Amino acid sequence: MADKQDLDFTYSTIDRIFRLSLGEMADFSGAMYNGNFSMTLEQAQEAKHRFIVKQLNITPESRVLDMGCGWGPLVNYITNEVGARCIGLTLSDAQAEACRKNGLEVYIKNCLEVTSDDYGTFNAVASLGAFEHFCSVEEYKSGKQEEVYRRFFRTVYDLLPTGGRMYLQTMVFGKNMIDYEDIDINAEKGSDAYILALMEKQFPGSWLPYGSEMVIECAEPLFKLISKSSGRLDYIETIRQWEKRYRSFNLKKYAFLLALLPKYLTDINFRALLSTSPNRICFEREIFDHYRMVFEKTD
Repeated sequence: MADKQDLDFTYSTIDRIFRLSLGEMADFSGAMYNGNFSMTLEQAQEAKHRFIVKQLNITPESRVLDMGCGWGPLVNYITNEVGARCIGLTLSDAQAEACRKNGLEVYIKNCLEVTSDDYGTFNAVASLGAFEHFCSVEEYKSGKQEEVYRRFFRTVYDLLPTGGRMYLQTMVFGKNMIDYEDIDINAEKGSDAYILALMEKQFPGSWLPYGSEMVIECAEPLFKLISKSSGRLDYIETIRQWEKRYRSFNLKKYAFLLALLPKYLTDINFRALLSTSPNRICFEREIFDHYRMVFEKTD
């Protein structure tokens, strides 16, 4: 999977910019508008959290694990709105520190290596946006992608009781994905090959699953699919709202960005990291799709 250094580059680097733009515990994954784009970003994110709680049958007596918790919005919602115990895992030092400062129970841990010996077992598991980082480009090229995903589902299986549920939200490659060999940072700007090269620099060490079908097949026979829906259009709107927040004036944010200007001018990887538009373009062109899936552990 993407290692700690890869994820620290992506998430710890943008930590301060993100929190100054969207708030201390803002959600860095697609919101749930379900076609109602009159909702605010905050309302759509809360709608997603309510959906997760309902689909996973979470009650105040539940123990919940958020695998890849980001800045802790779901951990916060389950802990403070539902009253259940929720533990979050991340590989980003900055995310973990921010979560702990906000009173959340979050640990630095590889989601593919967690066992019941670490934090016990759980009634429900959620993972939003982390699945995208579980398979590296090298693992994909060596034919190990499905093996990585099966290992993840085995890990979750061992943490849940029979009938326990998992919510998985992830980007996947869509119908217009190009061959890996065609991705090229020197391709014509604006082309699919160039946009995907920017994405690869933005999320080093990460490779997406090929459609929801690959995810579902790797979950079998340990889990049965309860529900599945595409959130591609919702994610496009989410990114548009993020872009507005990033551009909005904040004195501390602009002072911080000014200090980063030399790095921005000299480092293409860093420039790619600060841009949300490649991701949005990939969704708009259906190079990427986005799915919300609910699984239930079988016997």
